[in-house]
Amino acid sequence: MSVRIAAAATCLALGLAAPLAAQDAITYDFEGSFDDATFAVENAIVNQGLVIDSVSHVGDMLARTGEDVGSAQELFTGADIFQFCSAVVSREVMEADPLNVVHCPYSIAVTERDGAVMILHRSYPDGAMQQVEDLLSTIVAEAGGS
Repeated sequence: MSVRIAAAATCLALGLAAPLAAQDAITYDFEGSFDDATFAVENAIVNQGLVIDSVSHVGDMLARTGEDVGSAQELFTGADIFQFCSAVVSREVMEADPLNVVHCPYSIAVTERDGAVMILHRSYPDGAMQQVEDLLSTIVAEAGGS
């Protein structure tokens, strides 16, 4: 698989194929290391009774493929994305509008850049999807994001 195809597949898997402007991300600072933040997010997700479907190690992929795509710029020291779903919340938002299926799975990212660790997730549309945003905000708060 070519690097371009692999990058496109990664973006699709992360749900980034649709336009997502920076202002559509809700960011939280984390006081501590990248490893502490990923551990805290993982525990907070599990503490909600949820199962993590996958962890995408985006930072590693970007570092590994930078030279292949003609870039030496280090974007992140670390960047992981946790993907998961909630049967209860998902059913409620999809009963309100079956097209809300496009938002699943939900994700929380942890990044480190220039020594600053951040936890972030998407901002969702008004209406039923606010239940998802509330769930993600609760998880991030438990993980120590401020």
